[in-house]
Amino acid sequence: MSIDRGGRLERRRLLGLLGAGAAVGVAGCLGGGDEDVGEGEGEDEPRTVDPTLEHPGDEPVAFTDEQNCPICNMTPADYPNWHGQVAHEDGTGAAFDTPGCLFAYLVITTSDSPVAGAWTADFETGDLVDATEAHFVLITDETAVDDPMKINPRTFADRDDAVAFLEAYDAEDLTEEDIVEFDEIDRETAEIYRGNRM
Repeated sequence: MSIDRGGRLERRRLLGLLGAGAAVGVAGCLGGGDEDVGEGEGEDEPRTVDPTLEHPGDEPVAFTDEQNCPICNMTPADYPNWHGQVAHEDGTGAAFDTPGCLFAYLVITTSDSPVAGAWTADFETGDLVDATEAHFVLITDETAVDDPMKINPRTFADRDDAVAFLEAYDAEDLTEEDIVEFDEIDRETAEIYRGNRM
């Protein structure tokens, strides 16, 4: 998908890549993690990840200490204000510690099965919301936040809350074009958040 936003995504891509480069120098994620980024890594081969859960798809499954994020290997249950999950129509799925990891998974999963459901924590309430109906504010300034995994999009169930957030957020100049829907998540937006793990 090609989005022309007056160079805004090019700036985001650059910031994402710069952030990714800095993050490579730091072993693992905040609070722990695994240095191994998985199969397919290397200069010539893009990374892919497999679904890691059995998932019925009709509603979120419970987060447990046995689940690990397929993107960063962190434990989603440890991040209740950030975590999320995806279910595929074939009964598989994955759980994530952050929406940034969810974005990356959607782009690099090996699953050919369509998404049957997705949920992620609302930025204001921490409640799991339907990610397929959510609104994501694409923040890019890593220096202005203290997120798990450096930086994450801000998830809102209600578009008006997303607009109110970006109007109050003064760390960078955001507009309503910086709010995306689930079906607009692509490699370029995912690389803003997890370019070093894709």
